[in-house]
Amino acid sequence: MGRLTGRVALITGAARGQGRAHAVRLATEGADIIAIDLCEQLPGSPYELATAQDLADTAKLVTEIGRRIVSVKADVRKQAELEAAVAEGTAALGRLDVVVANAGYLSFASFVEMTDDLYHEMIDVQMHGMYYTCKATVPYLIEQGTGGSIVIISSIAGLRGFPNQVHYNMAKHAVVGLMRSLANELAPHFIRANCVHPSSVNTKMTQNEVIWRLFAPDRPDPTADDVRAAFTELNLLPVPWLEAEDIAGAVAWLASEDARYVTGVTLPVDAGWTAKFN
Repeated sequence: MGRLTGRVALITGAARGQGRAHAVRLATEGADIIAIDLCEQLPGSPYELATAQDLADTAKLVTEIGRRIVSVKADVRKQAELEAAVAEGTAALGRLDVVVANAGYLSFASFVEMTDDLYHEMIDVQMHGMYYTCKATVPYLIEQGTGGSIVIISSIAGLRGFPNQVHYNMAKHAVVGLMRSLANELAPHFIRANCVHPSSVNTKMTQNEVIWRLFAPDRPDPTADDVRAAFTELNLLPVPWLEAEDIAGAVAWLASEDARYVTGVTLPVDAGWTAKFN
């Protein structure tokens, strides 16, 4: 028996990276999964985003564990699409217990060069998308009446400021306010809300040419090996980046009864980055 046996978890951005790791880990803990992803490219993303095949691959991994999964292509920027996804998933799986608001991406521009399109695209995905995810799921959790756990994936950029990504920093800070409000409002329903704040994670968001060039500008064709030392220097623990499964472990704990009295928390999972630069 896993810690989440009999539960259903909804995860946005589930096709790849952290979202896939969350789906696999929660399924390993016994949960059935509602997996949501856009499965399209966004104009502002400097790297390739997940595809429909990626989402299908996530579904295959979950079914191989022996859990059920409902995969839905939906845009977190559109509440109606999320509400439809929740309706489809809960109709098939019978309930909803865990919400992991994870969908996101990363783009770069200095503040003075930030275009309105780049700014609004990021805010719509990473701030409004988290809000709409909660808006589509919280009424169901309240009506169901058995409590629940909401885990919002923020970032160390939700605790500190970084140059050349003001739109990302704003969104990641904003969702902390969303989480804290939900923790207060939903506590009478025994619905908990928390944020997880990863540092660099070994996914496409970090492992792409744009990031490598930022950290190794003198290299003509940089690779992950060229930036490994620079990333390691950022952390207290001597590792360059975390694996998606490391974040998923924290999410699984927050989703479980082991954390039944944990709410309103900002939890860094960052190899000591925040402590080093406190």
